[in-house]
Amino acid sequence: MLRWLKGRGAATSAVAQMRARIAPGLWYEVLQTYPFLWALETAERDALLDRAAWLLASKTMNGARGLTLTDFMRLSIAAQAALPILHLSPRLYEGWEEIIIYPEGFRIPRVQQDEAGVVHEYDEDAAGEAWDGGPVILSWDDMLPQHGAFNVIIHEFAHKLDLSSGYADGMPDLSAHADLSPRTWRRTLSDSLDQFTEALEAVEAAIPADVDPESDEAAPWYDQLPLDPYAATDEAEFFAVSSEHFFVDPEPLAHALPDWYQLLRVYYRQDPLNRTYPSSHLDAATP
Repeated sequence: MLRWLKGRGAATSAVAQMRARIAPGLWYEVLQTYPFLWALETAERDALLDRAAWLLASKTMNGARGLTLTDFMRLSIAAQAALPILHLSPRLYEGWEEIIIYPEGFRIPRVQQDEAGVVHEYDEDAAGEAWDGGPVILSWDDMLPQHGAFNVIIHEFAHKLDLSSGYADGMPDLSAHADLSPRTWRRTLSDSLDQFTEALEAVEAAIPADVDPESDEAAPWYDQLPLDPYAATDEAEFFAVSSEHFFVDPEPLAHALPDWYQLLRVYYRQDPLNRTYPSSHLDAATP
């Protein structure tokens, strides 16, 4: 009981029991539904199942607004959340207990002070949220397989990894990585974010005046970018969005920002570029 209250991982025996309860057919269905999981080699799939079992045994998942969670939903969430720590310590996800799933997007109250000192209060639409020391909140509707590299689960759990260093600043805890220095990380992060911001500004400048940059009509211009434009928000969002693309659609990221891709490859101890994806791996699948 005290392990749960402290947000620590489940005991080895509890993880083993959870793994034994996962039906092979259900696991196969999850892998087949998400092509970037299907692309894993057999040994990686087995390791991912271990990590997913750890997560299911260590965290509580609760549906919000009347959402009833099925075994498929729980395992899908656990498998994708486990992917970033496939070759990292699961202790990086300790210190909190709950994953909350809404049926669809939700609104988060925000308070922001502008440069003039005026405080603005507003509600922001969200598909996910990761609280420091608190739960991960997700929208199931936004977790369904879809075109593109968007993945709210990987995004929010990347924020949890970022917070493992004590700050949401785009640099996770590197203490277990003797081959990565904070100085190198900071320099590469800053340089890569600058490159991406410049590319985004060039794309925005190229959008014709009669096209609303916030509309779907502007998509062909933004699609030229290696990352979703939201990555330019700040260092923390750059790391989270980059992590989505790294696992789901790595080639554009590796081509446009090779130094940053290499840094993520060393940190995650994975190289998604070497995986064989189904020919339609960016197309929506049906659970």
